[in-house]
Amino acid sequence: MLNTTRSTRAMAVAPHHLASQSALAVMREGGNAIEAMIAAAATIAVVYPHMNGIGGDGFWLIVPPGGDPVAIDACGPAAQAASIDFYRQQGMKSIPIRGPLAANTVAGTVGGWQVAREVAAELGGAMPVARLLQDAIAYARGGVAVTASQQNATKSKWLQLRGQSGFAGQFTIDGALPLAGQRFIQPRIAATLQALVDDGLDSYYRGPLAGRIAADLAAAGSPVTLADLAGYRAQRVTPLHLAHSQGDVYNLTPPTQGAVSLAILGLLDRAGLDQVALDSADHVHLVVEATKLAFGLRDQFITDPAHMALAGQALLDGARLDDLAARIDPRTAAPWGAGKGPGDTIWMGVIDESGLAVSFIQSIYHEFGSGVVLGETGINWQNRGASFSLDGDAVLALKPGKKPFHTLNPAAARLHDGRVMVYGTMGGDGQPQTQAAVFTRHVVFGQPLQTAVTAPRWLLGRTWGQSSDSLKLEGRWPAEIVDELKQRGHEIDMLADFDETMGHAGAIVRNTDGVLEGAADPRSDGAVASW
Repeated sequence: MLNTTRSTRAMAVAPHHLASQSALAVMREGGNAIEAMIAAAATIAVVYPHMNGIGGDGFWLIVPPGGDPVAIDACGPAAQAASIDFYRQQGMKSIPIRGPLAANTVAGTVGGWQVAREVAAELGGAMPVARLLQDAIAYARGGVAVTASQQNATKSKWLQLRGQSGFAGQFTIDGALPLAGQRFIQPRIAATLQALVDDGLDSYYRGPLAGRIAADLAAAGSPVTLADLAGYRAQRVTPLHLAHSQGDVYNLTPPTQGAVSLAILGLLDRAGLDQVALDSADHVHLVVEATKLAFGLRDQFITDPAHMALAGQALLDGARLDDLAARIDPRTAAPWGAGKGPGDTIWMGVIDESGLAVSFIQSIYHEFGSGVVLGETGINWQNRGASFSLDGDAVLALKPGKKPFHTLNPAAARLHDGRVMVYGTMGGDGQPQTQAAVFTRHVVFGQPLQTAVTAPRWLLGRTWGQSSDSLKLEGRWPAEIVDELKQRGHEIDMLADFDETMGHAGAIVRNTDGVLEGAADPRSDGAVASW
């Protein structure tokens, strides 16, 4: 059995250990979990720059000790100039994955920090922005050690990204690709974060910093303008809710695939998952089949909620889930369509001494986003708008001001036994699948939390650099389970034992006596920091 990290006062988990420590330091100084998460979000943007940054989007799920959970949608919309005609006039049949025309949406994550500070203040928080961004500024100015993850991502994407505006200058060291262990310094990001301290977080959208960002975007050739920045504000929203046999499970509203993650759990609750053996072929098969059905809901309905035929919560209607669950064949794999593909993201969780819990995710979509690094500010802009379609009849059809589809979806649960859980992962199509693995292993089957995160995982869909939509399994799965899944009709590809493709999962559980348990993913550079 793997060791479980426990503590009695506060806990944070992140895919980079410095972010966990930033969160814990704020709580030790009297900050609450939301403030701690802002600090962690700023730090992770600096120390894991290939996965996320302040040029991306974010989503918050906040579960107070009492009362209803609160969510924050910090997803930026498409620029007003970003229309189907805009791309058609340039001879394009689809939105490019990289470059300035992929940088076509407002970056919302800093706006999410701003709204989160407002929620934190309502719950007694009083930490100044200067303290919350202190660690991130120091790491950007003084440097951090390059991780193997950053080294590998830079190397694998170098040929694709080296020609993008500002990329080489930002993500090389003395003109060479970074190597794990080298000191990586980001002076322009340090200055930009300091500007957020000096002028306030709102300056990103409606202040001096916004002017510099807009000028940089224009120089790079992005359609995002100063007016687009000025018109943006993150939103508080009511999270989606699933009544599960084990408790109440929460996730983010569209345009995220939070409904997918909840639908998978709802389908498994109806398909008799609790009657099969933990980590058996039956377990994997049922989750994969539920995933296919939930992806069907996603592909039919999920987009900007202002453009949806059904509300996100309606996708979780009990009768709808009953009908879908009845379609699961426990012995035979159903066919399915193409997945959405890869995405790079970070998930982090924090629970403080009061029981205030936060599940948070921040992303630039693909590794390094659009690859466009803004000249003066050093911000690497996301390519989330590449998920739009130039087919005007498609669910994800591009429209000015429309929010792009997001794979992001931080999760939380209030279990019937009184425990509170925050959990999540990075990884595109893999996010709802890994959430299902961690939740079912720990909550349904009672597997220890760290074991539930560390145990071998599966992924239905495409991975980085592959076009196959097969079922991927980590190499640690027993041969007899792999063979059984093949016999049921699953097309199997085997991956490495601890493959980063499977995401960077994490979780924290608060027990009824206040004891906290945390788990970080060995596939990441993360850690649980506890007090």
